[in-house]
This record gives sequence, C-alpha cells and structure tokens, in this order.
Amino acid sequence: MSIGIRIKLNEGLYLREPQDSVLGKKILEHSILLINELGFECFTFKKLATAIQSTEASVYRYFENKHMLLLYLVSWYWEWVTYLIEINTRNITDPKKKLKIIINSFVSASKENPDIAYINESILHDVVISEGMKAYHTKEVDKENDKGFFTNYNKLTESVSKVITEIDPDFKYPAALSSNLFEMSNNHIYFAKHMPKLTEVSVTDTEFDEVEKMLNYFTEKLLY
Repeated sequence: MSIGIRIKLNEGLYLREPQDSVLGKKILEHSILLINELGFECFTFKKLATAIQSTEASVYRYFENKHMLLLYLVSWYWEWVTYLIEINTRNITDPKKKLKIIINSFVSASKENPDIAYINESILHDVVISEGMKAYHTKEVDKENDKGFFTNYNKLTESVSKVITEIDPDFKYPAALSSNLFEMSNNHIYFAKHMPKLTEVSVTDTEFDEVEKMLNYFTEKLLY
C-alpha cells in the first residue's frame, strides 16, 4: 500500500476518525498490540490509556466503547484484504488465476506493510484470527448490520463471489464459498497453531503455504 492510499470505514464506527491525528494513530497502534497481548476480555481503555501515556477520556473521544474499537480494527483488516485483491488481480482476466491470487491475498494479507507505521498487519491478523468473530457474533449484530458496519466484509465476499461465478456460473453457493474461504484462511492458521487435531495443515509464524494449498484444493474440487 502506498502512503497515498487511505482505508475508509463507516463513520458510525467511531466518534472521531483516529487516522486523522497523532493520538488516534497511537490508539490504533497500541490497541492492536494490547488486544493481541491480553485478549479482548482483559483489554480496557484504562490499560490502553496507560500504554499511550494519555487518559481514558481521550480514548473515549475516538470510540464509544471497546467493542466499537474492535469492530473498527476488524473492518480495517477487511478493507485492507479487499484492497490487496483489487491490486493483485488488476489486469488479470482468467477467473481461475484470479481466484488463486485471491486465496494468496487472504493468506499473505498478514505481512507487515511499512508504509502504514501505526498498523502492524501481522499482529492485526493475529487479532482478527483470535478475536475477530467477537466483533459480529453479538446480540447487536442485526442493528449494526442495518447501520452498514459490515459493509467492508460484504464488499470483500461479494468481490470473491463474482470471480467464483465467472468460473462456474451454475455454482449454487458462491457467497457461502467466498465467506468460507476467508474464514478458513484464518481459522486453520489458528487451528494449526493452537488446536492441531482440527486440521491437517502446519504453519509457522510467517509461513502459511499449507493453508493456501488447502484452500486451492477445496476450490479445485468444487469448481473445476
């Protein structure tokens, strides 16, 4: 991502856009680190304020609560993956090749990008894997969906669904396959690291090649 690229998110996710200020960027940077270190349940704005040498009140000027902050971070990641797909598939016309690139983008989106100093994509990826579902597996999910808080995820899956339909116009479940490929790319990294009996793949902290091979295997069996 070049410095000129900006991740744009639903304005309802925040009270003040954190990407517009030094303090806001510190809030994003350190919230990713702390949620990854402590877990979402133990993460608090008080601990975040201490980490950035500020006050709880200053954090609350940006986000209503920690749920909205988590949703902002997860939405940022969804939009980041969408951006990578758009860039990596530009000028690619073969839908089968497109889908392979998309799967690679799912897996490689975790690689840290130095152009955005306040977002560590690698650690954010860990947060999305371990805590991401908590952003939308909530009692408020329907209301938040109505407010467009999951537009970034919908856009991501829709873009992949279109490619799946290009490959096989008669495939009945392109949206389901699209969302499952993305969730599998995250879940099986998590399983390989923490619950290895739930998957056949192995990973290291930086290499997820076996996950990519597995996703390509499933798509080839279903679509080709």
